[in-house]
Amino acid sequence: MTPSYEFHAEVWLNPGEAGWHFVTLPADVADDIKERTAASSRAFGAVKVTADIGGQSWQTSLFPDTKRGTYLLPVKKTVRDKAGIGAGDTVEVRLDFQPDNAPQN
Repeated sequence: MTPSYEFHAEVWLNPGEAGWHFVTLPADVADDIKERTAASSRAFGAVKVTADIGGQSWQTSLFPDTKRGTYLLPVKKTVRDKAGIGAGDTVEVRLDFQPDNAPQN
């Protein structure tokens, strides 16, 4: 059985032209993911997941944030619009590993 994670976090806007929105994973969740995926992570340490926020599910990748020692979940505009969320909102997040990236127990 592959693990899944549920947590609450704030959506934040990365300053810059692109205007990407992210959720920062809590340290305990990031540590567990890092440990479980050490042997199977992708380029740049990305981890493929299915994310769910506000009933909106999509396939994406978590990206390591080496400064903070955690992962970032990008939240695309279509998801934000359909879920009615924006920067500064606290959301409930569910992450499931995609089958080809499932960590070893």
